[in-house]
Amino acid sequence: MSENVASLSVSGVTKRFGDFTAVENLSFEVRPGRVFGFLGPNGAGKTTTIRMIVGITIPDEGVVELFGERMSPKLQDRIGYLPEERGLYKKMKIVDQLRYFAALKSIPKEVADKRIDFWLGRMNLSEWKTKKTTDLSKGMQQKIQFISTVLHDPDLLILDEPFSGLDPVNVEFMIDVLSEFKQKNKTVIFSTHLMETAERLCHDIILINKSKKVIGGSLREVKESYGKNIIALRSVGGDAVLSDKSLVVSVEVHADEKDIVLADGADSQHLLRKLVESGATVTKFEQVEPTLNDIFIEQVGGSKSEPPA
Repeated sequence: MSENVASLSVSGVTKRFGDFTAVENLSFEVRPGRVFGFLGPNGAGKTTTIRMIVGITIPDEGVVELFGERMSPKLQDRIGYLPEERGLYKKMKIVDQLRYFAALKSIPKEVADKRIDFWLGRMNLSEWKTKKTTDLSKGMQQKIQFISTVLHDPDLLILDEPFSGLDPVNVEFMIDVLSEFKQKNKTVIFSTHLMETAERLCHDIILINKSKKVIGGSLREVKESYGKNIIALRSVGGDAVLSDKSLVVSVEVHADEKDIVLADGADSQHLLRKLVESGATVTKFEQVEPTLNDIFIEQVGGSKSEPPA
């Protein structure tokens, strides 16, 4: 596949359920070999969008293309999809389930068994190979479901809340595994409520709220476009400079430092010079960019969620 062709293109997609609009005029692209974070609060429309991407539901308006083509059965084998609702067979042995899922993707048994052994070892679950689902913890079951998603070596991996049910140690483990997919130039899309995790993994993000796109682009573009010019300052003196509204909009005092929000058009280096000239002792002067969590809270915090979508 050409690197110029998007792994996924969503153009003007809308999905309604009766009078409720779950997704409204949504557009974005996911480029090959990138990790794409699909972010938003509960009920924002993330799962509905993912279901349209993989062909479970059909958009009322708009177009979804994968690898430059409309969704079709032949494209299904290039996708690995981990849904938010898990679906293992409770009384079936783990190895038999994984063989079954591999067969659904037309993987020969010999190849499937090698991949199963590899992934069970990678997930530290080899000793559970002949156990039933009911013998496994929720976190272990989540890992098995992940294995079933990647056995056919998909080009596009779509993970809906992949860290749900995992303890912090296993969240870190899964982040390492997904980082390996980044190194293999696979395309990964995942939805999550964990902003810190998204910030560590993602090249690009989209944030949606109440069925609509709020902000999107590369992680760097999003942070730069967000536009808050904040300085973390530790100093003694300089109060008159910090009171100059042409330089500083607000000062938030913490235990041993201050967060300074610069006025529009104010230059951070000019502020630093003014502080030094005033006789202030400056021991920390650091420009701080907003975190994804900051952006998420400001964009969707306090808004009432819609019915789950």
